[in-house]
Amino acid sequence: MAEPESEAAAEAPLYLRVAAALREDLAHRRISPGARLPSERSLSQRYHVNRQTVRSALQLLRDERLVVTDRRGTFAASGTEGGSEPAAPAAGAVRRTFPGGPRAADALVRASLTWEPAPTPLTARLQLAPGEPTLVHRHVVLGPQGTALQRAVSWFSRPALTEIPQLARYRPGRDRRRQPDLRLLYHWMHQAGLRVTHRESVGVPGPTATAAGGAARLLVHRVVSDQHGHALEITDIDFSAQSAAWTYEFSA
Repeated sequence: MAEPESEAAAEAPLYLRVAAALREDLAHRRISPGARLPSERSLSQRYHVNRQTVRSALQLLRDERLVVTDRRGTFAASGTEGGSEPAAPAAGAVRRTFPGGPRAADALVRASLTWEPAPTPLTARLQLAPGEPTLVHRHVVLGPQGTALQRAVSWFSRPALTEIPQLARYRPGRDRRRQPDLRLLYHWMHQAGLRVTHRESVGVPGPTATAAGGAARLLVHRVVSDQHGHALEITDIDFSAQSAAWTYEFSA
C-alpha cells in the first residue's frame, strides 16, 4: 500500500495525506474494486496517525464515492476506475465544491489568495469592522486565447477564519501560493462541526453588460452560512453563459 506523499503534501492536514495514499491505491488497483480496506486500527498504525484522522480520511473517500462502508467494514467501490457507475445520490444530497484548485482546469485556471478589506456593503454581514482586512480568494477560468470566461471572488468572515483551522493558516504574508487549493473548503466546514446552508441568487445583467465577444453573462451571488445564520463565505461569480459552466457536484 502506498505511503503518503512527503513533498508538497507534507504541510497538508494528516487526513488529506492518508486519503491521498488510499486514493492512489484505489486508482492503481492495489486495492481491488469490492475488496475490503484494512481496519481503522491497522490504517492508523500504518500511517502513524490516530483513528479519528483515519475516520476523516475515509469519510472524504466516501464523499468522493471511492469507498463504501457497512456493518462489515469499508470496501473499495465497485465503480472505481472504470467499473460500474456509482449509485445515484440520495435525495437531497448535494456536495458543492469551492472554486479553484489544481484539479479545476490545470493551466486554464488562475487562483490567488490575498488579505484585504471586504467591500463596505459586506463588512457587517462578514462580522468585520470597516476597513478590517480578511482572506480573499480570486479564481479565473481562461479560454484558449487567454480570455477570462469566468471570474469568482470570495470573502471570508471572521467566524470562518476563527472556526475553520485550515483557513487559519492563511495569514497575512504567508502561504501565498499562485494556485491555492481550497476545493475541500466545504468538507473543512463539515469537519469543524458547522452545518452549512448555501443561498444563491442568479441574475442576468442588462443588454449592454455582456462578456467579451458579445456573449451573454450570468451573475451568481452565493452566501454560505452556518447553523446560527452567521455568514462564513460570500462569493460573487460572473461568467459567460455561452462559454463556461456553473457546476454542482452531487454525491451520496
